[in-house]
Amino acid sequence: MNKFVGRLIVLGLPLAIITAFAVLFAGLAITQPEPERAENVARPSAVFVTEAQPGVVRLSVATQGEVTPLTEIDLTAQVSGRIAFVNPSFVDGGFFEAGEVLVRLEDEDYRLSVTRAEAQVAQARQQLIREEAEGDLAREEWEALGEGEASALTLRQPQMAEARAQLAAAQATLDEARLHLRRTQITAPFDGRVRAKSADLGQFVSAGVRLGRVFSTDRVQVRLPLTHADLAVLDLPLVFQATQANPGRPAHLSASVAGRMRSWEGYLVRTDSAIDSRTRTMSAIIEVNDPYGAAALRSGAPLAVGLFVTATIEGRELDRAFELPRSALRGANEVFVAERDGTLSIRQVSVVDSTAERVVITAGVDPGDRIVISPLRGAANGMLVRALDGDGRPLDPDLSEGADDHNQNSEARSGQAAVSRTN
Repeated sequence: MNKFVGRLIVLGLPLAIITAFAVLFAGLAITQPEPERAENVARPSAVFVTEAQPGVVRLSVATQGEVTPLTEIDLTAQVSGRIAFVNPSFVDGGFFEAGEVLVRLEDEDYRLSVTRAEAQVAQARQQLIREEAEGDLAREEWEALGEGEASALTLRQPQMAEARAQLAAAQATLDEARLHLRRTQITAPFDGRVRAKSADLGQFVSAGVRLGRVFSTDRVQVRLPLTHADLAVLDLPLVFQATQANPGRPAHLSASVAGRMRSWEGYLVRTDSAIDSRTRTMSAIIEVNDPYGAAALRSGAPLAVGLFVTATIEGRELDRAFELPRSALRGANEVFVAERDGTLSIRQVSVVDSTAERVVITAGVDPGDRIVISPLRGAANGMLVRALDGDGRPLDPDLSEGADDHNQNSEARSGQAAVSRTN
């Protein structure tokens, strides 16, 4: 009996202890107070804004192109010969003046041709004088002895006509010889610069052989691709040619030269003859006068051929438009407006021009609207915002202080709208 009681105590005591602890934990769990739920209070997002004010806005188009010569030719020999002289300026990059001798060929053979031609002219002239004298003598004899009208042969008229033809042919030969002699001196008809040199002293060249390539320095041009939108901004027709009455549109060119930004002024003088079939763009041509002279003095650097420049061309003028910072535009045609009640409004706008610095809008906003220009994540209509000016001061302190009382339903609607916009 004692053994049975002892065994019962050994087995029942742990079960009793475990049951007691289970009852204790269950009681604590039942009597424990429920934790208070923390309410999420919607707080406004601080945004920087700028006030939309309409005004007169001048549109412009920015594009890029390469500077090329307006006039560029191959310098070629018109006669054959060995090069006897090369101007020191006739080197790659050398400058020269109009009519300056760049290359001269040996001219001894051509001088001999001139001498022979002069002798032939003298002989032909002497023959003509003789024939004219004999013709006068024949006329006098006929008048003294003959009767009726003398024939042309009697008066030696065919002989005189032949003599005149011989003189004309000899004179033409002399003119040709002198022309060949002049052509031994090779010049360019303009002030210019040497792009490439292909022949040098002592080399024999034939007629038509290229000696070098030169271009004029009086004007250069920049060919700029324009889209249909650019043409609309410029109000430029597809066929345009500058005249005295319409000298063309001003254009501002800029480029980095030797680590410094330089600028030049030019004019849009014409459009290209056709639309590019590959890019579907129309090219406009900008011309700059005296790029190595006056233009270089004004900018501090020449507008060198081959330079890649950015061109800004003035376009049409809008009487009433909104000019805003580029950061105000969201996507292709949206802006964020901070309303006076502390909420955000997303507007679709009409954009007529945009650059890296500005955007021009003609519709979609009203005068005095506060346009958000700072980044804003999860933007949605009706979300709470706190408008700040450029110095970071709140524009509506009363609204910003009372915004904490906005209920959770507004936050839920904002989050739902944000999800919808993301989808």
